Amino acid sequence: MPYAAPSIRSCGCVVASGERCQHMIARDRERKARHDAQRPTARERGYDSKWREVREQFLKANPHCAMCGNPATVVDHIIPHRGGKCLFWHLPNLQPLCMPCHSSRKQSQEKRR
Repeated sequence: MPYAAPSIRSCGCVVASGERCQHMIARDRERKARHDAQRPTARERGYDSKWREVREQFLKANPHCAMCGNPATVVDHIIPHRGGKCLFWHLPNLQPLCMPCHSSRKQSQEKRR
C-alpha cells in the first residue's frame, strides 16, 4: 500500500512515491557518463602492477572483511586518498573488505562524511 500520493515531476511525468521517472534516470546516466569521461584511468590514479602486488600481500595477511567477517576481495583506503601518493601508500590506511561491504556500506559512510 502506498504511503504517499503520486507526484507530478517537472517533466510532466506522474510518479509513485519513492520512484523516479525515466527522464530523471536518463539525466543521471548522462551526468555520470560526463564525469567518467573526465576521470583518469585506474593506472593514472596509481592502481598499477605495484599496487596489485601490495593488494595481494595485504589480502593474504588480512583475509577477512573488516566490516562483516566474510572473505575479503577488495583493499580499501579508509581515508580516501584523492590522488595523494602519501595517503595512497600509507599501509595503516588500508582495510580488507568484501565487495558487498565496499559497494554499499563503505560508500554510504563516505557520503555521510
